[in-house]
Amino acid sequence: MDLKQIKESVAKYNAILSTTKNYRKDWCDTIQDMISDKLNLIIKETGLNGFVELKDDIENLEVITLSLGTEVSGIAEKLPGNKSKRPFIKTNGALIFQQLFNGKVMIMIMFPYIEGYGQPKPPKNVEIVRPEELKPETIMDYVGTFLQEVIEWEDFDDDLPEAMGFNPIGFGPGVDAMMDGAEQG
Repeated sequence: MDLKQIKESVAKYNAILSTTKNYRKDWCDTIQDMISDKLNLIIKETGLNGFVELKDDIENLEVITLSLGTEVSGIAEKLPGNKSKRPFIKTNGALIFQQLFNGKVMIMIMFPYIEGYGQPKPPKNVEIVRPEELKPETIMDYVGTFLQEVIEWEDFDDDLPEAMGFNPIGFGPGVDAMMDGAEQG
């Protein structure tokens, strides 16, 4: 690498640092409020049972979440020796807009899960965008994508048991192999 190439790299590096500062300013000046306002409007206009939460404990890494909350799942562990039950809590999922270290915005989906029942599905990284790419219409698209993912999770059936990361209750991992052997015999 020669001095000219290093100078070009330094110029590119400085431009990126400047862009990061601009992205962070955009987040504070307009983007954060636009996301919150649009999500709150969607909740109000559609009757979606959710809430918007801002987590701003760390400056320039703020998070805006559209959460569908938590509730008793309807599944309960029967405790031995008495008629008491311990309910399993269900987290209904969330759509997350997080400002990254470089000022860009990451959009993620946290899937619903029931504590004590299988493993939670890992979060889905929907997209990373520059602040100027976030518009009210794109926020609506992200909410639509989020709702489709939650609907699929809620309407899960046994066509694809592996997709949820667990086997249906009462069936071990070798059931398919046993059934294949039975059909061939």
